[in-house]
Amino acid sequence: MTAGRGPSQAQPGRPPYGTGRNDTVRLPQGAGPDPRAPYGSAAGRRPEAAFEDTQAMLAAARGAAPAGGPGDGGRAAAQETRVRDAGPGGRSLDDNETQVGGRFAAEGVAGARARRRARGRGVSGPGGPKGPGDDGFGDDGHGDDGSGGGRRRGWKRFLPSWKILVAGFVVVVAGVFGMIAVGYANTPVPSDRDAKDSVDDRGSVFYYADGKTAFARMGVKRTPVTIKQIPVHVQDAVIALENRTFRTDSGIDIKGMARSLVSTASGTQLQGASTITQQMARNYYGGLSQDVSIKRKIKEIFVAVKISKELPKDEILTRYLNTIYFGRGANGIEAAAKAFFGKHVWQLTPPQGAYLAGRIQNPSRFDVLEQEGNYAATKERYTIALRNMAEMDPAKYGKYANVPFEKLKFAKVKTTELYKGVRGFMLDVVLKELDRRGITKQILETKGLKVYTTFDKQKMEDAQKVVKARTAGLDPTIHASIASVDPRNGRVVAFYSGDDFLHGFNNRAFSAPKQAASAFKPYVLAAWLEKGYSLDSYVDGVSKIKMPGTTEIGNSHAAPYGPINMVKAMADSVNTVFAQMGEKVGLDSVAQIAKDAGVGEEAKKIPAYRGLNAVDYAVEEQKYQTTIGVASVTPVEQAAAYSIFANAGKHADWHTVIKVTGPDGGVVLPELAAAREVITPETAADVTVALQAVVKSGTGTAANLGTRPVAGKTGTNNAYKDAWFVGFTPRLVTAVGMSKDVPYNKPVGAAGRRPLKVDKYGQPSSKAKSVSWAEEPMPPFIGGGGTPTQIWHDYMALATAKDPVEQFPPRAGVGQPNNLVEPKPTPSATEESEQPEDPFDRSWPDDGGTDNPSVDDGGCQPGDLSCDTPEDTTDDAPFPDDGGGGDIGNGNGGGNGNGPGNGNGPGNGNGGGDVGTTSPGAAIMPSPEPSHRRP
Repeated sequence: MTAGRGPSQAQPGRPPYGTGRNDTVRLPQGAGPDPRAPYGSAAGRRPEAAFEDTQAMLAAARGAAPAGGPGDGGRAAAQETRVRDAGPGGRSLDDNETQVGGRFAAEGVAGARARRRARGRGVSGPGGPKGPGDDGFGDDGHGDDGSGGGRRRGWKRFLPSWKILVAGFVVVVAGVFGMIAVGYANTPVPSDRDAKDSVDDRGSVFYYADGKTAFARMGVKRTPVTIKQIPVHVQDAVIALENRTFRTDSGIDIKGMARSLVSTASGTQLQGASTITQQMARNYYGGLSQDVSIKRKIKEIFVAVKISKELPKDEILTRYLNTIYFGRGANGIEAAAKAFFGKHVWQLTPPQGAYLAGRIQNPSRFDVLEQEGNYAATKERYTIALRNMAEMDPAKYGKYANVPFEKLKFAKVKTTELYKGVRGFMLDVVLKELDRRGITKQILETKGLKVYTTFDKQKMEDAQKVVKARTAGLDPTIHASIASVDPRNGRVVAFYSGDDFLHGFNNRAFSAPKQAASAFKPYVLAAWLEKGYSLDSYVDGVSKIKMPGTTEIGNSHAAPYGPINMVKAMADSVNTVFAQMGEKVGLDSVAQIAKDAGVGEEAKKIPAYRGLNAVDYAVEEQKYQTTIGVASVTPVEQAAAYSIFANAGKHADWHTVIKVTGPDGGVVLPELAAAREVITPETAADVTVALQAVVKSGTGTAANLGTRPVAGKTGTNNAYKDAWFVGFTPRLVTAVGMSKDVPYNKPVGAAGRRPLKVDKYGQPSSKAKSVSWAEEPMPPFIGGGGTPTQIWHDYMALATAKDPVEQFPPRAGVGQPNNLVEPKPTPSATEESEQPEDPFDRSWPDDGGTDNPSVDDGGCQPGDLSCDTPEDTTDDAPFPDDGGGGDIGNGNGGGNGNGPGNGNGPGNGNGGGDVGTTSPGAAIMPSPEPSHRRP
């Protein structure tokens, strides 16, 4: 081979590209014509054949295209190698030459074939892109198809042949239909034995924290009816709105399925497109879940088609109407007729049937809206149902098309005995929590779930017993609430909001925000410590102070304290000190800690707060009044928030559900008890030291539990409108709040306004046409250090009786002193004074809340749900001085030094706090000493 010549270039004496030794055809010596050739290679050879062969060989030698056409004819001729005349005797060809005999030699195929190649390839001969001598192949070594099959270039070469596409499509379609056929054949037709347990009233059970003792069961009794008992116009109403082709379809809606397929393919949610038959199958038979999935939908379709073939349409419709949920706890058309209209199904009118048909779409949501007085959604569905009925049968239903929604006469909503007593309060808060997490009342009434709550049965009973004992004889409009939380995980172990949910409906422990008063001050101290300042810092306890953007803040006693440290300020609840602390650290820092601990969230639901957290609202509207407790909170918020002090700075959101399990025992809903750090453990320890001082010698001595360490804070609002004690042991945090809510017949300022008579629950008579609530002052002995603290003490004594006695962490001593005023010099020892100054000097009483009038002091702050801000004429009344360190008010039976008269309060008028000296039998706890283990 000549150097530089490609393998495709024909050379004399060598076979063309693509042939080899094995391609040579040899004829034996003396053999006759090739039997395969129609013309023979010698005998019968055309005269022109030799000339054509000569022309082909010459063309191959010079690389020129024969007369057959352009292109790669040269290569074609070259590849048809020379044919040598064998003569009569014939001779064998050279090993490197290719025999072209028979028909091809006789017809001069060399030229013809060259012409065909030229037509097929047409781009590689002389004048073509590849020039003379090109082998005529594409880049991949394969010939083009040309205009009649030439090789495609560019992006087209990546496209498969249309034949492959058609074949692939046929295979896929055949496979899909094959799978559908197999799936359909293997889907059994459900029988009545396969009916879900929920069809036979499978309700859900609620348990106490022990997991064994049930306190409630939810489930609605079904009343099956026959198709003859269901009026035709009720049947038509449901068909008109849910599945207009029901009477004629095969159990599925092809158009609806197409819409569902499009929505699924586009990534949007799966659309239902379910026929009545499909809905019946899903709600009636086991094995068909409510999950939104393609697998479930396909199975549902198979079952629906088979059911449609084997069951009469009337039977399908009967089962459907006997099992579908309509709301108000009503499963089945008969139960719905009674729940919404107080009559049997056969007594329903066409408009009433249309209303019930409209509710099928989203019954639980419609319940919520209607309870809020919003009937827009159900009215729209009602209107569509009547319109569709008129279109289906104008002669029969045309006259009902414009019947106003307002013509419907609904039955009064009846609250079942399920909510009677304390159980109703428990269910109220649990159901709200479950609904927030996706488990609706409908699911609870039909799915057979087990709900394990956080409530401790004994502690619940203890809370009720203590409150009733301590409030016996008080006006029924005075209410006390308790919330008790495990600081380690946020579980609400017990609470008290009232004796009977059916006679109140106000779950005060969870949903009645009241001003926190001085019980808010620990968050201010926490922000102070987090900024790097210590408990040993001194601030001037002036009697009054004017802060930027805030009305004047004062203490309950006119005389100033002078320089006092943080422990003293907390023990005696000195308002002016905490206002200065808030200015030093910034209100945003204080608010952030309180909010991170869960304070003020419930107030967001009250329109007056404009969707703001109560703490943010207080900072925005009342500035430094925030530091002394104008933000509104609930008992459960305070109990959960104080957990940051009892649990080394960590907070877990309060909750009432440990877990929810399904009928098979699997966990449907797990507990949400993740804790997060709000303040450092060292800050928590030092705040706790100050809060212990409140109980040992400050405003909360009535909370003393003897040898068991206790820490807490009192709080009293203006004129004793709100009173608090929030305290804790290492294992349990409890908040007690009290207020007086009075019903009036008219709002504030209206002529003829007067209070309404109330029952033993503090509720007005049901005959009252309208009720306007107002929060009013309580007797002075109910101040924070009085009745609330006594309730806390009695309850916690019972609740912690079996707990081991644990100590709080020692004082960490964090931060550096930051004196906003120079401290008093320590007096030298003399014969008259050999003892150092008492850090808990109780010479002057102090406020446990907002002693001075707040910005909105016409009555109540926004968020006091039972308050319509009546005119308050008591704000300027002087606070009594009982000679003790009080928390607004003396707690000693109106300040006469004789105690409340129940034999339990010391009431000696000279002790520290609202209730005098330490409770009988209570030991004084030693003051903790610094451990020196932390900087």
